[in-house]
Amino acid sequence: MFYIATKADAGYDLFGRISHGVEDLMLAIAKRRDAIRTYRELSALSDRELEDIGLRREEIAAVAKG
Repeated sequence: MFYIATKADAGYDLFGRISHGVEDLMLAIAKRRDAIRTYRELSALSDRELEDIGLRREEIAAVAKG
């Protein structure tokens, strides 16, 4: 059996894997930052304001996580 290298394989060398890992980490950090900001902003709303947008206070964490 033989193996044929393709362009798709080129991205999975050591540098490519590290680069992809760093991109994944940065994306996870950005998502976490957005979740924290959403949680804080929703928590600052009154119960009446939350009701106006169809949320209850106990749902804020789930909504922030996505």
